[in-house]
Amino acid sequence: MSLSIQLFLFMLLRTVFNTAYRMVYPFLNVFARGLGIELSALSALVGLRAFLGIGAPLVSSLADQRGRKFGMLAGIALFGTGMAAVALFPSPLTFGIALLSGLIGKYLFDPSMQAYLGDRIAYAQRGLALAITEVGWSLAFLLGIPLMSWLIARFGWQAPFPTLFFAAVLMFLTITLLISDHDPHHHPADHPWAYFGHVLRDPPTLAAISIALWASAANELVNLIFGVWLEDTFQMQILALGAASAVIGLSELSGEGLVALVTDRIGKPRALQMGLIGNVLASLALPWLGRTPGGALTGLFLFYITFEYVMVSHVPLMTEMRPNARATTMAFNLSGHSIGRALGAFLSAWMYMRWGFQTITLIAALFNLFALLALKQVQASKRV
Repeated sequence: MSLSIQLFLFMLLRTVFNTAYRMVYPFLNVFARGLGIELSALSALVGLRAFLGIGAPLVSSLADQRGRKFGMLAGIALFGTGMAAVALFPSPLTFGIALLSGLIGKYLFDPSMQAYLGDRIAYAQRGLALAITEVGWSLAFLLGIPLMSWLIARFGWQAPFPTLFFAAVLMFLTITLLISDHDPHHHPADHPWAYFGHVLRDPPTLAAISIALWASAANELVNLIFGVWLEDTFQMQILALGAASAVIGLSELSGEGLVALVTDRIGKPRALQMGLIGNVLASLALPWLGRTPGGALTGLFLFYITFEYVMVSHVPLMTEMRPNARATTMAFNLSGHSIGRALGAFLSAWMYMRWGFQTITLIAALFNLFALLALKQVQASKRV
């Protein structure tokens, strides 16, 4: 099967993963009411999900040890198990299990897939290839979340989970048929724990990982609370929140398109710098634009397009930081995302209830400035 077809299928598979991962944000109030728990409790659970993602290298390094296909299939199996738990026994406990198993499944699948492509595609063209797979991130908001909103409005808060379980079954069959068991591009190490040392003893790689941490913390501050903000400010209902998510998905799709067109040409570090500066400006403008529903959606569009430009430019850069431990490096990068998302999740609802949305956007801008400082260290290494 050609690589272009594989890229398209990977994009669709990631849309399923990312829909499950992201649907909690616009429907935070909806899930809290359905589960009969406080908003702050569910927000803390989302923060715990992100915090546990710090352990991503412990599972994601399996793709360096056992092969890329094994990592992808194991991730899909865990994801499907979590979705089935809520579909069969909806409760706060199974919802928490779904959040955590879905996270671990995603953190097995994504680095395995990225390492698989990094093994086969030259660095000069890798930005375009990985941008195609990252479209699954925006399609989750553009198509997946509106579909979930329709299911919730029609059948109740638990309705997405059976659909996602059946999607997981199809994903498993797709990877089984798509990826060969024989992988001549990858040779497992005799001592897999050595991969960790390649990453943890390398300051430029750690600085590159911290970019993910700070940018994700900034994004999560807004990401977790934007649905609550829109509902509180403009009394948006479930289907309207789904439409707002589609606007965000369109902005992210635009960001991925910009990466595909520009990043390989101007260089990954320069693209990251432009994206981070843009996200600082979008964060500061969001409260001012958010005085009307149309202005709020415009502000969210600008915030998410610049963030997505940062994230999609960052992925190909990370695949080249430590080529001899590619999947493990990508897993540590996911840990950076998880630490950042945990930080943002634990702060977001607390800050919103005490100081309002403007304080959240100011701190988001500050976190992006920290990411810019980390990028300077990566550029000084002259590695990418």
